[in-house]
Amino acid sequence: MKSIVSCWLIASVLSGCSPGHSGADGRSGVGSKSADASIYEQAVANPGRSAADRARDAGRHPAAVLEFFGIRPGMAVLDMYSGGGYYTELLSYIVGPEGRVIAHTNEAYARFVGEEATQRYANDRLPNVDVLIAENNELELPPGQFDAVMLILAYHDIYYVAPDSGWPRIDGPAFIAELREALKPGGLLAVVDHYAAAGAPAETGNTLHRIDPAIVIAELEAAGFRLEAQSDILRNTDDDHSLYMADPSVRGKTDRFVMRFRKPD
Repeated sequence: MKSIVSCWLIASVLSGCSPGHSGADGRSGVGSKSADASIYEQAVANPGRSAADRARDAGRHPAAVLEFFGIRPGMAVLDMYSGGGYYTELLSYIVGPEGRVIAHTNEAYARFVGEEATQRYANDRLPNVDVLIAENNELELPPGQFDAVMLILAYHDIYYVAPDSGWPRIDGPAFIAELREALKPGGLLAVVDHYAAAGAPAETGNTLHRIDPAIVIAELEAAGFRLEAQSDILRNTDDDHSLYMADPSVRGKTDRFVMRFRKPD
């Protein structure tokens, strides 16, 4: 597996990328309505994808999600807590050879996903992807490098605490500030996560691996992001928000919110 472990190496990798396509207002174009929807469908249909990934598609609607976020060819994208790399691979196909994807992981995630990530990146099969290994509270990103940062089913992990398993408590404000600083002006923060019950405390991220979207909005707006749009692509109103997200009755079909935040120009 390719790996990069220092900020100057990330900057070096990204400096060779073409910037995201600019819109009329000079922003990176993330979320632009002019994006060709077929690029998302083509990514999902790519014959190089595994059978395991294809089996997940029905519950994740990745073409619709990535179209909503407006990921475009030529972009530099950071996939935070990328896990086994399901979304990383799709991002790789969409940004293309002039773009770059940085797949972040840490030791806890690496143990959890096992060989999935190793196999995904073996033999340089995704040549525009590099892997960044950084532990909680040790993330150091170069400023202004990314057109988009993806937080897919990971925002609640800001509140997950399991130090004996290699997951110390995250300094949430510092983490969010780091992501904001790493985005280009006008860049996108893409968030997907499992709904918690309205009014549920943030600690539900630790107990149920869910979070109330109102908490996400409040924290990100306080950090200087602007909520640009929300989508019901992944809604499932039959989901019981009081259940652990991996309970067998709801695993893979939880009620999920999809939000597009913008860093100001």
